[in-house]
Amino acid sequence: MKLEFTAEFFRGNREKLRELFAGTAPIVLAANGLLQCSTSSTYPFVQDGNFWYLTGIDEPNLILVLDKNKEYIILPELSHYQEVFDGSSTPEELARLSGIETILSSKDGWRQLNTRLKRVKHIATIAAPAAFVATYGMYTNPARADIIKKIKNSNPAVELLDLSQHLQRMRMVKQPIEVDMISRAISATIAGIEFVEKKYRKKQYAHEFDVELDLSRQFWKQGAQKQSFEPIIASGERGLTLHVADKAVIDPDKQLLLDVGAQYRHYAADISRTWTIAPTKRFTSVHAAVCEVADFAMSLLKPGVILKDYEKQVESFMGEKLRELGLIKIIDHESVRQYFPHATSHFLGIDVHDVGDYGYPVAAGVVLTVEPGIYIPEEGIGVRIEDDVLITTDGCQNLCKALAR
Repeated sequence: MKLEFTAEFFRGNREKLRELFAGTAPIVLAANGLLQCSTSSTYPFVQDGNFWYLTGIDEPNLILVLDKNKEYIILPELSHYQEVFDGSSTPEELARLSGIETILSSKDGWRQLNTRLKRVKHIATIAAPAAFVATYGMYTNPARADIIKKIKNSNPAVELLDLSQHLQRMRMVKQPIEVDMISRAISATIAGIEFVEKKYRKKQYAHEFDVELDLSRQFWKQGAQKQSFEPIIASGERGLTLHVADKAVIDPDKQLLLDVGAQYRHYAADISRTWTIAPTKRFTSVHAAVCEVADFAMSLLKPGVILKDYEKQVESFMGEKLRELGLIKIIDHESVRQYFPHATSHFLGIDVHDVGDYGYPVAAGVVLTVEPGIYIPEEGIGVRIEDDVLITTDGCQNLCKALAR
Protein backbone atom coordinates (compact mmCIF):
# COMPACT_ATOMS: atom_id res chain seq x y z
CA MET A 1 0.00 0.00 0.00
CA LYS A 2 1.35 3.42 -0.98
CA LEU A 3 1.58 5.99 1.76
CA GLU A 4 0.22 9.52 1.31
CA PHE A 5 0.55 12.66 3.41
CA THR A 6 -2.34 13.51 5.70
CA ALA A 7 -2.89 16.26 8.24
CA GLU A 8 -1.78 13.79 10.92
CA PHE A 9 1.79 13.84 9.57
CA PHE A 10 2.05 17.62 9.88
CA ARG A 11 0.24 17.65 13.22
CA GLY A 12 2.75 15.13 14.54
CA ASN A 13 5.66 17.27 13.37
CA ARG A 14 4.28 20.29 15.20
CA GLU A 15 3.90 18.26 18.38
CA LYS A 16 7.47 16.99 18.06
CA LEU A 17 8.75 20.54 17.65
CA ARG A 18 6.90 21.62 20.79
CA GLU A 19 8.45 18.72 22.71
CA LEU A 20 11.99 19.50 21.55
CA PHE A 21 11.59 23.22 22.20
CA ALA A 22 10.16 22.58 25.69
CA GLY A 23 9.63 26.30 26.25
CA THR A 24 6.56 28.41 26.90
CA ALA A 25 7.35 31.17 24.40
CA PRO A 26 5.10 31.44 21.34
CA ILE A 27 6.51 29.92 18.15
CA VAL A 28 6.11 32.15 15.09
CA LEU A 29 7.23 30.93 11.66
CA ALA A 30 6.90 32.45 8.20
CA ALA A 31 6.19 30.82 4.85
CA ASN A 32 8.37 31.92 1.97
CA GLY A 33 7.33 35.03 0.09
CA LEU A 34 6.97 35.54 -3.65
CA LEU A 35 10.02 36.91 -5.47
CA GLN A 36 9.90 39.27 -8.44
CA CYS A 37 10.89 37.86 -11.83
CA SER A 38 9.87 40.73 -14.13
CA THR A 39 7.79 43.89 -13.88
CA SER A 40 4.60 42.24 -12.65
CA SER A 41 5.41 38.52 -12.48
CA THR A 42 7.14 36.28 -9.95
CA TYR A 43 9.42 33.30 -10.08
CA PRO A 44 7.66 29.95 -9.56
CA PHE A 45 6.87 29.69 -5.87
CA VAL A 46 8.85 27.26 -3.73
CA GLN A 47 7.74 26.87 -0.13
CA ASP A 48 10.13 27.08 2.82
CA GLY A 49 10.94 23.47 3.72
CA ASN A 50 10.36 23.96 7.43
CA PHE A 51 6.99 25.64 6.90
CA TRP A 52 5.79 22.84 4.62
CA TYR A 53 7.10 20.18 7.05
CA LEU A 54 4.93 21.68 9.78
CA THR A 55 1.81 22.55 7.75
CA GLY A 56 1.70 20.82 4.35
CA ILE A 57 0.72 24.17 2.81
CA ASP A 58 2.18 25.50 -0.46
CA GLU A 59 0.92 29.08 -0.20
CA PRO A 60 3.16 32.17 0.13
CA ASN A 61 3.24 34.82 2.84
CA LEU A 62 1.45 32.86 5.58
CA ILE A 63 2.34 32.95 9.27
CA LEU A 64 2.19 29.91 11.55
CA VAL A 65 1.71 30.51 15.29
CA LEU A 66 2.04 27.78 17.94
CA ASP A 67 1.22 29.22 21.35
CA LYS A 68 0.83 26.77 24.24
CA ASN A 69 -2.13 24.59 23.27
CA LYS A 70 -3.28 27.02 20.57
CA GLU A 71 -2.25 27.05 16.93
CA TYR A 72 -3.38 29.22 14.05
CA ILE A 73 -2.41 30.48 10.63
CA ILE A 74 -2.47 34.13 9.64
CA LEU A 75 -3.41 34.78 6.03
CA PRO A 76 -1.76 37.56 4.01
CA GLU A 77 -3.71 40.60 2.95
CA LEU A 78 -4.27 40.18 -0.79
CA SER A 79 -4.58 43.00 -3.30
CA HIS A 80 -7.40 43.04 -5.83
CA TYR A 81 -4.83 42.09 -8.50
CA GLN A 82 -3.75 38.99 -6.53
CA GLU A 83 -7.33 37.92 -5.94
CA VAL A 84 -8.19 38.22 -9.64
CA PHE A 85 -5.02 36.80 -11.22
CA ASP A 86 -3.49 34.48 -8.62
CA GLY A 87 -6.27 33.26 -6.36
CA SER A 88 -5.51 31.27 -3.22
CA SER A 89 -6.66 28.24 -1.25
CA THR A 90 -9.73 28.63 0.94
CA PRO A 91 -9.41 28.58 4.75
CA GLU A 92 -11.24 25.25 4.70
CA GLU A 93 -8.64 23.77 2.34
CA LEU A 94 -5.74 25.08 4.45
CA ALA A 95 -7.33 23.58 7.55
CA ARG A 96 -7.78 20.23 5.80
CA LEU A 97 -4.15 20.11 4.64
CA SER A 98 -2.57 21.18 7.91
CA GLY A 99 -4.96 20.00 10.59
CA ILE A 100 -4.97 23.55 11.96
CA GLU A 101 -8.57 24.56 12.54
CA THR A 102 -8.06 28.28 13.17
CA ILE A 103 -7.30 30.24 10.00
CA LEU A 104 -7.38 33.99 10.59
CA SER A 105 -7.42 36.99 8.28
CA SER A 106 -4.37 39.25 8.30
CA LYS A 107 -6.21 41.86 10.41
CA ASP A 108 -7.61 39.45 13.00
CA GLY A 109 -4.50 37.31 13.12
CA TRP A 110 -2.07 40.17 13.70
CA ARG A 111 -4.39 41.70 16.30
CA GLN A 112 -4.29 38.43 18.24
CA LEU A 113 -0.55 37.93 17.77
CA ASN A 114 0.38 41.53 18.65
CA THR A 115 -1.58 41.29 21.89
CA ARG A 116 0.50 38.25 22.82
CA LEU A 117 3.80 39.72 21.61
CA LYS A 118 3.49 42.70 23.92
CA ARG A 119 3.22 40.40 26.97
CA VAL A 120 6.11 37.98 26.42
CA LYS A 121 9.87 38.16 26.91
CA HIS A 122 10.76 35.57 24.28
CA ILE A 123 9.57 34.49 20.84
CA ALA A 124 10.79 31.31 19.14
CA THR A 125 11.36 31.51 15.40
CA ILE A 126 13.98 30.64 12.79
CA ALA A 127 16.90 33.03 12.47
CA ALA A 128 16.93 34.99 9.23
CA PRO A 129 19.77 34.32 6.79
CA ALA A 130 21.94 37.12 5.47
CA ALA A 131 20.26 39.08 2.69
CA PHE A 132 23.10 38.04 0.36
CA VAL A 133 25.15 34.85 0.68
CA ALA A 134 28.51 35.58 -0.94
CA THR A 135 29.60 31.92 -1.09
CA TYR A 136 26.77 31.09 -3.48
CA GLY A 137 26.39 34.57 -4.97
CA MET A 138 22.68 34.57 -4.18
CA TYR A 139 20.05 36.72 -2.50
CA THR A 140 17.86 34.98 0.07
CA ASN A 141 14.11 34.98 0.57
CA PRO A 142 13.30 37.94 2.88
CA ALA A 143 10.29 36.31 4.61
CA ARG A 144 12.11 35.35 7.83
CA ALA A 145 13.75 38.74 8.15
CA ASP A 146 10.39 40.42 7.56
CA ILE A 147 8.58 38.47 10.30
CA ILE A 148 11.40 39.21 12.75
CA LYS A 149 11.13 42.91 11.90
CA LYS A 150 7.38 42.82 12.57
CA ILE A 151 7.91 41.03 15.88
CA LYS A 152 10.47 43.62 16.95
CA ASN A 153 8.21 46.47 15.88
CA SER A 154 5.50 45.08 18.13
CA ASN A 155 7.83 44.55 21.10
CA PRO A 156 11.39 45.95 20.72
CA ALA A 157 12.46 44.30 23.98
CA VAL A 158 11.48 40.76 23.02
CA GLU A 159 14.31 38.23 22.77
CA LEU A 160 14.37 35.76 19.89
CA LEU A 161 15.02 32.05 20.36
CA ASP A 162 16.29 30.19 17.28
CA LEU A 163 14.53 26.93 16.41
CA SER A 164 16.94 26.01 13.58
CA GLN A 165 18.76 23.21 15.38
CA HIS A 166 15.53 21.57 16.57
CA LEU A 167 14.18 21.49 13.01
CA GLN A 168 17.50 20.32 11.58
CA ARG A 169 17.58 17.31 13.88
CA MET A 170 13.89 16.56 13.36
CA ARG A 171 14.19 16.60 9.59
CA MET A 172 17.44 14.59 9.62
CA VAL A 173 15.61 11.40 10.62
CA LYS A 174 13.00 10.51 8.03
CA GLN A 175 9.68 8.93 8.93
CA PRO A 176 8.53 5.91 6.87
CA ILE A 177 6.33 8.02 4.63
CA GLU A 178 9.27 10.32 3.86
CA VAL A 179 11.50 7.38 2.96
CA ASP A 180 8.72 6.14 0.70
CA MET A 181 8.50 9.48 -1.11
CA ILE A 182 12.29 9.67 -1.54
CA SER A 183 12.26 6.11 -2.88
CA ARG A 184 9.59 7.04 -5.41
CA ALA A 185 11.64 10.05 -6.49
CA ILE A 186 14.66 7.76 -6.87
CA SER A 187 12.68 5.24 -8.92
CA ALA A 188 11.51 7.99 -11.27
CA THR A 189 15.07 9.28 -11.59
CA ILE A 190 16.48 5.83 -12.34
CA ALA A 191 13.85 5.29 -15.04
CA GLY A 192 14.82 8.58 -16.64
CA ILE A 193 18.55 7.90 -16.48
CA GLU A 194 18.18 4.42 -17.96
CA PHE A 195 16.06 5.81 -20.79
CA VAL A 196 18.57 8.48 -21.78
CA GLU A 197 21.56 6.15 -21.40
CA LYS A 198 20.19 3.85 -24.09
CA LYS A 199 19.78 6.78 -26.49
CA TYR A 200 23.16 8.23 -25.54
CA ARG A 201 24.97 4.98 -26.34
CA LYS A 202 23.25 4.93 -29.75
CA LYS A 203 24.56 8.51 -30.31
CA GLN A 204 21.03 9.89 -30.60
CA TYR A 205 21.68 13.13 -28.68
CA ALA A 206 23.08 16.26 -30.29
CA HIS A 207 22.85 18.68 -27.36
CA GLU A 208 22.91 18.44 -23.57
CA PHE A 209 19.51 20.10 -23.48
CA ASP A 210 18.00 17.21 -25.47
CA VAL A 211 18.93 14.92 -22.58
CA GLU A 212 17.18 17.21 -20.09
CA LEU A 213 13.99 17.20 -22.15
CA ASP A 214 13.90 13.41 -22.19
CA LEU A 215 14.64 13.24 -18.46
CA SER A 216 11.81 15.64 -17.66
CA ARG A 217 9.41 13.66 -19.84
CA GLN A 218 10.36 10.37 -18.19
CA PHE A 219 10.11 11.86 -14.68
CA TRP A 220 6.57 13.01 -15.44
CA LYS A 221 5.66 9.60 -16.82
CA GLN A 222 6.80 8.05 -13.54
CA GLY A 223 4.54 10.36 -11.53
CA ALA A 224 7.17 12.84 -10.35
CA GLN A 225 6.14 16.49 -10.23
CA LYS A 226 9.33 18.15 -11.45
CA GLN A 227 13.12 18.18 -11.34
CA SER A 228 14.35 18.42 -7.75
CA PHE A 229 17.08 20.86 -8.85
CA GLU A 230 18.53 22.35 -12.03
CA PRO A 231 19.99 19.28 -13.76
CA ILE A 232 23.69 19.04 -14.57
CA ILE A 233 24.27 17.41 -17.97
CA ALA A 234 27.86 18.02 -18.99
CA SER A 235 29.76 16.71 -22.00
CA GLY A 236 33.54 16.37 -22.01
CA GLU A 237 35.55 19.00 -20.13
CA ARG A 238 32.32 20.66 -18.99
CA GLY A 239 32.04 17.84 -16.46
CA LEU A 240 34.98 19.39 -14.62
CA THR A 241 32.71 22.25 -13.51
CA LEU A 242 30.54 20.99 -10.65
CA HIS A 243 27.41 22.99 -11.52
CA VAL A 244 27.01 23.81 -15.20
CA ALA A 245 24.01 24.66 -17.37
CA ASP A 246 23.21 22.18 -20.17
CA LYS A 247 23.68 24.36 -23.24
CA ALA A 248 26.48 22.69 -25.19
CA VAL A 249 26.80 20.19 -28.00
CA ILE A 250 27.45 16.61 -26.88
CA ASP A 251 30.78 15.20 -28.03
CA PRO A 252 30.19 11.45 -28.51
CA ASP A 253 33.92 10.77 -28.17
CA LYS A 254 34.08 12.18 -24.65
CA GLN A 255 32.45 11.37 -21.33
CA LEU A 256 28.99 12.61 -20.37
CA LEU A 257 28.28 13.43 -16.72
CA LEU A 258 24.73 13.55 -15.36
CA ASP A 259 23.78 14.87 -11.91
CA VAL A 260 19.98 14.84 -11.83
CA GLY A 261 16.98 14.12 -9.65
CA ALA A 262 13.19 13.95 -9.74
CA GLN A 263 10.95 15.42 -7.04
CA TYR A 264 8.02 13.38 -5.72
CA ARG A 265 5.52 15.00 -3.34
CA HIS A 266 8.14 17.51 -2.14
CA TYR A 267 10.92 14.92 -1.68
CA ALA A 268 14.07 14.84 -3.78
CA ALA A 269 16.34 12.32 -5.44
CA ASP A 270 19.93 13.18 -6.37
CA ILE A 271 21.87 10.75 -8.58
CA SER A 272 25.03 11.09 -10.67
CA ARG A 273 26.51 8.87 -13.35
CA THR A 274 29.40 9.38 -15.77
CA TRP A 275 29.39 7.51 -19.10
CA THR A 276 31.54 7.24 -22.16
CA ILE A 277 30.84 5.24 -25.31
CA ALA A 278 34.44 4.20 -25.93
CA PRO A 279 36.24 4.30 -22.57
CA THR A 280 39.99 4.70 -22.57
CA LYS A 281 42.16 2.78 -20.15
CA ARG A 282 42.69 5.98 -18.16
CA PHE A 283 38.99 6.79 -17.93
CA THR A 284 38.27 3.23 -16.79
CA SER A 285 40.91 3.52 -14.04
CA VAL A 286 39.52 6.84 -12.81
CA HIS A 287 35.93 5.57 -12.90
CA ALA A 288 36.91 2.43 -10.96
CA ALA A 289 38.68 4.54 -8.34
CA VAL A 290 35.57 6.69 -7.82
CA CYS A 291 33.46 3.54 -7.40
CA GLU A 292 35.93 2.17 -4.83
CA VAL A 293 35.71 5.40 -2.83
CA ALA A 294 31.91 5.24 -2.96
CA ASP A 295 31.93 1.66 -1.67
CA PHE A 296 34.37 2.60 1.10
CA ALA A 297 32.21 5.55 2.14
CA MET A 298 29.11 3.37 2.33
CA SER A 299 30.99 0.82 4.44
CA LEU A 300 31.52 3.52 7.09
CA LEU A 301 27.93 4.73 7.32
CA LYS A 302 25.91 3.46 10.27
CA PRO A 303 24.14 4.90 13.32
CA GLY A 304 26.44 6.96 15.53
CA VAL A 305 28.70 8.19 12.73
CA ILE A 306 29.44 11.93 12.76
CA LEU A 307 29.68 13.17 9.19
CA LYS A 308 32.53 15.58 9.92
CA ASP A 309 34.68 12.65 11.07
CA TYR A 310 33.46 10.42 8.23
CA GLU A 311 34.47 13.00 5.63
CA LYS A 312 38.06 12.93 6.94
CA GLN A 313 38.17 9.15 6.59
CA VAL A 314 36.84 9.29 3.03
CA GLU A 315 39.30 12.04 2.16
CA SER A 316 42.18 9.87 3.36
CA PHE A 317 40.98 6.89 1.30
CA MET A 318 40.49 9.12 -1.73
CA GLY A 319 44.09 10.24 -1.25
CA GLU A 320 45.24 6.64 -1.62
CA LYS A 321 43.30 6.30 -4.88
CA LEU A 322 44.68 9.58 -6.22
CA ARG A 323 48.21 8.46 -5.40
CA GLU A 324 47.62 5.14 -7.17
CA LEU A 325 46.46 7.11 -10.22
CA GLY A 326 49.70 9.10 -10.14
CA LEU A 327 47.94 12.39 -9.47
CA ILE A 328 49.48 13.16 -6.07
CA LYS A 329 52.57 12.03 -4.18
CA ILE A 330 51.66 13.10 -0.64
CA ILE A 331 48.24 12.49 0.92
CA ASP A 332 47.22 15.74 2.57
CA HIS A 333 44.12 17.93 2.52
CA GLU A 334 45.38 20.40 -0.09
CA SER A 335 46.60 17.70 -2.48
CA VAL A 336 43.41 15.64 -2.28
CA ARG A 337 41.12 18.64 -2.68
CA GLN A 338 42.91 19.62 -5.86
CA TYR A 339 41.17 16.67 -7.54
CA PHE A 340 38.22 16.07 -5.15
CA PRO A 341 36.96 19.57 -4.28
CA HIS A 342 33.56 18.77 -2.72
CA ALA A 343 32.13 16.86 0.23
CA THR A 344 31.22 13.18 -0.08
CA SER A 345 27.75 13.40 1.47
CA HIS A 346 24.90 15.75 2.20
CA PHE A 347 21.46 15.23 3.71
CA LEU A 348 18.60 14.55 1.30
CA GLY A 349 14.89 15.13 1.81
CA ILE A 350 12.53 18.03 1.19
CA ASP A 351 15.51 19.99 -0.10
CA VAL A 352 18.07 18.30 -2.32
CA HIS A 353 20.68 19.70 0.08
CA ASP A 354 18.46 19.08 3.06
CA VAL A 355 18.91 20.60 6.51
CA GLY A 356 20.80 18.60 9.12
CA ASP A 357 23.46 18.82 11.80
CA TYR A 358 26.82 17.62 10.44
CA GLY A 359 28.28 17.54 13.94
CA TYR A 360 25.50 15.32 15.35
CA PRO A 361 25.52 11.50 15.09
CA VAL A 362 23.40 10.06 12.30
CA ALA A 363 20.65 7.61 13.22
CA ALA A 364 18.54 5.00 11.47
CA GLY A 365 16.21 6.86 9.11
CA VAL A 366 18.72 9.46 7.94
CA VAL A 367 19.01 9.72 4.14
CA LEU A 368 22.29 10.87 2.62
CA THR A 369 23.97 11.13 -0.73
CA VAL A 370 27.31 9.43 -1.33
CA GLU A 371 28.99 11.26 -4.22
CA PRO A 372 32.76 11.02 -4.59
CA GLY A 373 34.31 12.46 -7.72
CA ILE A 374 37.69 12.85 -9.36
CA TYR A 375 38.29 15.83 -11.66
CA ILE A 376 41.53 16.09 -13.65
CA PRO A 377 41.64 19.37 -15.60
CA GLU A 378 44.98 18.61 -17.25
CA GLU A 379 43.51 15.41 -18.74
CA GLY A 380 39.99 16.64 -19.45
CA ILE A 381 38.49 13.86 -17.29
CA GLY A 382 35.76 14.39 -14.71
CA VAL A 383 33.97 11.46 -13.07
CA ARG A 384 31.27 11.66 -10.38
CA ILE A 385 29.18 8.76 -9.07
CA GLU A 386 26.34 9.58 -6.69
CA ASP A 387 23.90 7.31 -4.91
CA ASP A 388 21.30 7.98 -2.22
CA VAL A 389 21.53 5.84 0.92
CA LEU A 390 19.33 5.19 3.95
CA ILE A 391 20.96 4.69 7.35
CA THR A 392 19.65 1.44 8.87
CA THR A 393 19.99 -0.07 12.34
CA ASP A 394 23.32 -1.70 11.48
CA GLY A 395 24.68 0.11 8.42
CA CYS A 396 23.21 1.68 5.31
CA GLN A 397 21.07 0.67 2.34
CA ASN A 398 21.85 1.91 -1.16
CA LEU A 399 18.50 3.11 -2.48
CA CYS A 400 19.98 3.40 -5.98
CA LYS A 401 21.39 -0.13 -6.26
CA ALA A 402 19.04 -0.90 -9.16
CA LEU A 403 20.95 1.58 -11.34
CA ALA A 404 24.20 0.32 -12.86
CA ARG A 405 27.24 2.49 -12.34
